Amino acid sequence: MAITDTGAETAATEMAAEGFSRIALGVEYKGSRYSGWQRQSTGVLTVQETLENALSRVADSPVSLMCAGRTDAGVHACGQVVHFDTQAVRTMKAWTMGANINLPHDISVTWAKVMPAHFHARFKAIARRYRYVIYNDPIRPAHLGQEVTWNHRPLDVERMALAADYLVGTHDFSAFRAGQCQAKSPIKHIHHLRVTRHGKMIVIDIRANAFLHHMVRNIAGVLMTIGAEERPVEWASEVLESRVRRTGGVTAHPFGLYLVQVEYRDEFPLPARYVGPHFLTGFTELGG
Repeated sequence: MAITDTGAETAATEMAAEGFSRIALGVEYKGSRYSGWQRQSTGVLTVQETLENALSRVADSPVSLMCAGRTDAGVHACGQVVHFDTQAVRTMKAWTMGANINLPHDISVTWAKVMPAHFHARFKAIARRYRYVIYNDPIRPAHLGQEVTWNHRPLDVERMALAADYLVGTHDFSAFRAGQCQAKSPIKHIHHLRVTRHGKMIVIDIRANAFLHHMVRNIAGVLMTIGAEERPVEWASEVLESRVRRTGGVTAHPFGLYLVQVEYRDEFPLPARYVGPHFLTGFTELGG
């Protein structure tokens, strides 16, 4: 969705006249007990509803959020960006600390900033970055059980990295999209797709202009199958070129998936934080 300069100026003028401010927030959460980001009519627990309720208490009026990426059930975030419009006058510290006081232990607001009226957390994003974390050991971990994906098969990271190279660039990713995906086009551009091992942890780090529904989990599933030597390295290219979802095998579990970063143009400077998740921040070779 494009927002023209004229449209942005009009929106800014209307918001200012009505006394509204647009606030952006950085948010991190453990998605294990939530049915995804998006508020649902069925009454199930979601991140959006939980965060809106907390912010509404701070604003003393209803708050409606827009997010940069709608994560699925069980998926985590340490770099989610959201925005909302409000007439409430609060300091940025009040938005951050006030929200956190009213939030459960598995959701945190990390920063708050006043933004211009034409900023939009979703439509102004130019890139998103995910990390998929695999615990690779014959014995399942007693800790981080829902924050990493356990794979008991020995995985060859070099094979996974070679397979990942086939997916970098601009392609039709129809073979990696879920059947219920609502994206208008399956053509996306992957800027980088790296696979690295850190002891028993394997990290798939992927940055793209946008993602299809289940795209990262389907890529992870293909790479793990190749890493287990159940398919040749070239199979990644064959799946991609088929443009048929069923050729790519099983969708990987959501547990190890994290939205770690959302990028915007320089006109929208946002506070910088580490690229997570927390338990990987000591691995300096992962980079920023």
